[in-house]
Amino acid sequence: MTSSPPDQTDPAADERARYDYHSEDVDRPGLVADLERLVEGEVRFDSYSRQLYATDASIYEVTPIGVVFPTSTEDVAAVVSYCADRDIPVLPRGGGTSLAGQAVNEAVVLDFTRHMDDVVSVDPADARVTAEAGIYLETLNEAVAPHGLKFAPDPSWGDKSALGGAIGNNSTGAHSLQYGKTDAYVEAVTVVLADGTVTTFGEVAVDELPELSTGDDLESQIYAEVTRIVEEQGDRIEEVYPDLKRNVSGYNLDWLVEGVRGAKRGVGEPDAEAGTVNVAKLLCGSEGTLAVVTEATVVLEPIPAEKSMALLAYETVLEAMADVPRIVEHGPAAVEAIDDVLLDLARQTPEFGPVTELLPGGTTAALLVEFYADDPEDGQRQVANLLADRCPAVEPSVDSDPPEERTVTGADPVAFDALEAHDERRREQFWKLRKSGLPILLSRTTDEKHVAFVEDVAIPPENLRAYVADVQEILEAHDTYASFYAHAGPGVLHVRPLVNTKTGDGLETMESIADAVTDLALEYDGSVSGEHGDGRARTQWSRKRYGEELWETFRDLKSAFDPDWLLNPGQVVYREDDPTDMTEDHRFGPDYDFDAGFDPVLRWETEQGFQGMTELCHGCGGCRGEQSTTGGVMCPTFRAEDEEILSTRGRANMLRQAMSGDLPDDPTDDEFVREVLDLCIGCKGCKHDCPSGVDLAKLKAEVSYAHHRRHGTSLRDRLFADFEHLARLGSATAPVSNWLSSLPGSGLIGEKTLGIASERDLPTFHRRTFAKRVAEREPAVPAAEAPRQAIFVPDIYTNHEYPGAGEAALEVLEAAGVHVEVAAPRDLGRPAFSKGLLEDAAERARDAIETFVPRVDDGWDLLVLEPSDAVMVQADYLDLYAGEAVETVAANTYGVCEYLDRFDLDEGIDFDASDEHLTYHGHCHQKAHARDHHAVGVLRRAGYAVDPLDSTCCGMAGSFGYEAEHYSMSRAIGEVLYEQVADSPGDRVVAPGSSCRTQLGDRPGASGEPPTPVEVLAEALPPR
Repeated sequence: MTSSPPDQTDPAADERARYDYHSEDVDRPGLVADLERLVEGEVRFDSYSRQLYATDASIYEVTPIGVVFPTSTEDVAAVVSYCADRDIPVLPRGGGTSLAGQAVNEAVVLDFTRHMDDVVSVDPADARVTAEAGIYLETLNEAVAPHGLKFAPDPSWGDKSALGGAIGNNSTGAHSLQYGKTDAYVEAVTVVLADGTVTTFGEVAVDELPELSTGDDLESQIYAEVTRIVEEQGDRIEEVYPDLKRNVSGYNLDWLVEGVRGAKRGVGEPDAEAGTVNVAKLLCGSEGTLAVVTEATVVLEPIPAEKSMALLAYETVLEAMADVPRIVEHGPAAVEAIDDVLLDLARQTPEFGPVTELLPGGTTAALLVEFYADDPEDGQRQVANLLADRCPAVEPSVDSDPPEERTVTGADPVAFDALEAHDERRREQFWKLRKSGLPILLSRTTDEKHVAFVEDVAIPPENLRAYVADVQEILEAHDTYASFYAHAGPGVLHVRPLVNTKTGDGLETMESIADAVTDLALEYDGSVSGEHGDGRARTQWSRKRYGEELWETFRDLKSAFDPDWLLNPGQVVYREDDPTDMTEDHRFGPDYDFDAGFDPVLRWETEQGFQGMTELCHGCGGCRGEQSTTGGVMCPTFRAEDEEILSTRGRANMLRQAMSGDLPDDPTDDEFVREVLDLCIGCKGCKHDCPSGVDLAKLKAEVSYAHHRRHGTSLRDRLFADFEHLARLGSATAPVSNWLSSLPGSGLIGEKTLGIASERDLPTFHRRTFAKRVAEREPAVPAAEAPRQAIFVPDIYTNHEYPGAGEAALEVLEAAGVHVEVAAPRDLGRPAFSKGLLEDAAERARDAIETFVPRVDDGWDLLVLEPSDAVMVQADYLDLYAGEAVETVAANTYGVCEYLDRFDLDEGIDFDASDEHLTYHGHCHQKAHARDHHAVGVLRRAGYAVDPLDSTCCGMAGSFGYEAEHYSMSRAIGEVLYEQVADSPGDRVVAPGSSCRTQLGDRPGASGEPPTPVEVLAEALPPR
């Protein structure tokens, strides 16, 4: 199916001067107006949008001309045709997760993930699915999973990798031994050619090529060049291309030859008979330089019935590499490597340290081996056979097959110990250890970083040991080091040398290492890219890898598809007069200059302090991936609106670019704070979920404080930051205060005068506060009889809004045998901190520290019911102050359920719980600090069935949901939570935070605010 380029409906197009797209003045009204008239999608050429798309997950940064969010293939054709007439480059982009820099360019960017992300059709019987280019791979798999099928390539960032990007990059993953690359599964694609023509590429017979090559249109020229390459270059292609399961460097010419000659590919059966050509497969790995894919039909694979794993321990990395070829002979689906550098780093982290304790003593390298199986017994036998051959010192959990039936490599075993994993939980632990590498490497905040530029050279497995030894020598010669991890089975080890790209010497070192490693790839018949593509990092090395003859073939193919070289120019191949240089266009190059413009006041314990955190985002897009839209905490605003600027990556990039001069705005300007930071709700999800640990909530607090100092603070911000005084007034005048807020018209008055959303019901205050209710109270458990003694610190919300929850907490604690004293209620500083009024927060923190440190030194624990206030003391106080006093108070402060769970205090309670099934929504601040699970554990031990939601922030975020301009965002985030509640099997919702309960109380069909966990526990206490 072919259609001509769309009519521009622009009579002045021929007369209009061509745009100088290299000019800084790219926001030209004519260009934007023309595109807005031509497409249904959005057209954004403002400076903020351009800078948002200047980076991807690589080390590169190039500001685009503008961004278009197409809604259809027709939109794409209109943009491409329009740009072709004006010599304006175009860059198709998916999730922006490129590690080689192919997703950034000085071009009009087409972002497919916003609108063109649907499944078009599923054919379970034929194991096929057709989908739009912007769909995430995980979303695609969710759509076909009910049929027992999946899209086989599984890149580690599949939850944020789009189908079009997987095709453009020819992506694969950890299980490429089993499945191969994307090209093995692409059957047909709908594309827009460089002149705007819409056509479909799929399998055609060779004898059809003469007819397809006839004509003077662009598609005919493409088929003519494909025919020429097959006829004239076939032998040379077979001679030069490496015989690997992993090669995504250069154009995919070997697929053309194999299709025509009927050669079998490295995985499964051939998908085409001899004498066929499929240009769709040629586009795999082309990085958007040949055509723009808008839709694809791909082949699916059955989901494995069972899996089993072994983790083999080695005394050296080289021994592990030497063993890989023998392990591959056993037919595993994956063989993953972990070296000593990563293991040592993992042991030092609280998240991965416990997992490393699984390893046998003396392990300095490990190979994780996974088998697919028909049933559990089959999986166990495969592992047993492997251990019998490669690690006979370990007795497997089941008997291996008889020697004549099992694989025996004949090589001496080198693994000195091994572990097995047959259940899902233990397999997840093994994979967690393997995946610990990237977060650890990317959390470095010095100018020297572990840079991706030789991280995916592919080598035949039999050459791995020699290759690793040679690379180690190269790194030592350049006075640096790297870790070696990832896909050992197909011969792709991720190697990220430590390099400082902010210096000219650092860039020279990087290029010198790349040159030497490229020579190794040639020496060992490998590829310069086995996974992440050419892009800006490796395009310059393809010429050396393939030689001048095939390099010219690449250029001829590019010219046939894209005569004016306007599709993502400079990737895969380059013009002679404009060569691609891996040392140019760096995000952090020698010309980079950072100036925050203010003096930070918070404690930043990363290397380089505030600057180190500001530069920490590496662009992987975890904040906008599939998990970020269906689970985890990060990033609630992105999942609500699907806007890059509302993701952690978007905000972090904007902040860094404002402080490095890439944006014209000062980061404390009203416009910047409003456009970039205003909708960050401070949930802290990025602190926990981001692979690098970017703490955007803390960054926002710092910048907001600088903004207040320069521009003043609004009355509403002052009121919310000092909410304690409002709450005191509300309680002192209750019930009149509650009655007044419910009067008709009171909401409109509040919105007009203070900007408080009229749609929100204001908090209900209690005249009998918690403090008044317990004023005459004496501890029910004598100190001498108690296992622990604690001071219960009433926060603002417990004291004035939820006194019943405070009373329930005391009941449960005393039932657990705790000697509890109640302190005077106080503002612990959370409202002020959330508003960026850091001086006020610090004053409240100092008062609390001075008050409680003597008691803590005497052996008392501090308990806080409201989660955000508990985390304020546990974590945020450490950002405000340094020293033994604050560390002592922070370390001895607990949430109530955390306290019960951590010290097993609920074990002595004879709970009498109902048969209720509870739906539990944890507080985002507790989740960010890995403290949300405690309540679930206590509730379950009390006898309740509990369904903990994998949910993000509720969207209220303290005062955020009450503010008129934020109400719609707050509700949009809440809707995500409402859907999860509706899908839960629970009979009743439980939530610990006051904001959470307010938002959940407003959901459709709710009969009021849900209870706290301690209230539910109090219900189950035995009668006294």
